[in-house]
Amino acid sequence: MAQLSDRLNRLAPSATLAMSQKSNEMKAQGIDVINMSVGEPDFNTPEHIKDAGKKAIDDNYSKYSPVPGYLALRNAISDKLDKENHLQYNNKEIIVGTGGKQGVCNSILALVNPGDEVIIPAPYWVSYPQMVKLAGGTPVIIRASFEQNFRITAKQLEEAITPKTKMLILCSPSNPTGSVYSQEELNELAKVVLSHEDLFVLSDEIYEHINYIGKSASIASYPGMKERTIICNGVSKAYAMTGWRLGWVAAPEWIVKGINKLQGQYTSGTCDVSQMAALAAYQSSQECVEEMRKAFEKRRDLIVALAREIPGLEVNVPEGAFYLFPKCSSFFGKSDGKTVISNSTDFAMYLLQEGHVATVGGDAFGDPDCFRMSYATSDDNIKEAMRRIKEVTARLK
Repeated sequence: MAQLSDRLNRLAPSATLAMSQKSNEMKAQGIDVINMSVGEPDFNTPEHIKDAGKKAIDDNYSKYSPVPGYLALRNAISDKLDKENHLQYNNKEIIVGTGGKQGVCNSILALVNPGDEVIIPAPYWVSYPQMVKLAGGTPVIIRASFEQNFRITAKQLEEAITPKTKMLILCSPSNPTGSVYSQEELNELAKVVLSHEDLFVLSDEIYEHINYIGKSASIASYPGMKERTIICNGVSKAYAMTGWRLGWVAAPEWIVKGINKLQGQYTSGTCDVSQMAALAAYQSSQECVEEMRKAFEKRRDLIVALAREIPGLEVNVPEGAFYLFPKCSSFFGKSDGKTVISNSTDFAMYLLQEGHVATVGGDAFGDPDCFRMSYATSDDNIKEAMRRIKEVTARLK
């Protein structure tokens, strides 16, 4: 009997996309579902960026593009890193790919060998462990609890490192928690990394501009860490460009060359039109980024206040991104007479079926006590979603 490859059978499907699909199926049946499962800005791409994309089509940007991306775009990313992050990368240390997700996966595939261990703080983005498995590596999970605001300590990192450890994956601001590491915390983690030879950090900074506590820090800025860090970023979240599928990696040149070799064999260069739109995003005024950040901050304040009014939920205050990750374990073992809530996945399914609000259980993110809600939606949707959640959770006894 024909079977899929072992590498595919090792992978789990994306829980985020699965919940989004379920909510879309319910919507197709005429059910009014509020979808808070997907991490996608509800804003449209700013007009000046769309105009650049349209112009690119008119200018016949419709050919194969260079595998690492157009030089003009890589130079613009270099300028952005210099100006905003005070990090100096030349264009040979930057490669453009088809979305931030590809950049993360390419980086893991370029460095991780079968048997290598990759440390992943939990809660984590659902795809990190699966990408490590795809590379033949072993995910090593460090639990960062609700009580420590979902941030690991240098002590926890040191204790998790073995001779097989190849990489640490950091995401700050974090998906799914919204937690942000301070420069001081990153410095302590950097000291641990530098004390171990050939240990690298994949720093996922895709949410850097959606930050409510000031400027986001990068671990690459600590002395000696630029040579040990792979920065993964892109335009999807900051510029509301998820569907343009454009991300990038900044790393030591030898790593970028490796990613270039990999990318050249299975996707080649990224869409020309998307690159020209991204070039406009980086070279134009950044006012649109700040406007969206302010809107997300307002929604953060709204959803935190409303969630804290729901008996049984424990809520921290996210410092970035657009997710709330409340603790819902007080509902485990409870029932409305028909459904028993055994875990966070059950809880999320209950909210979908009874409250018509799509969220994602924390099991998928490595934290079985919590669940994730995206507040990248309108104030009215947030208010109605929280009203429904309050109503249906009150039935659980």
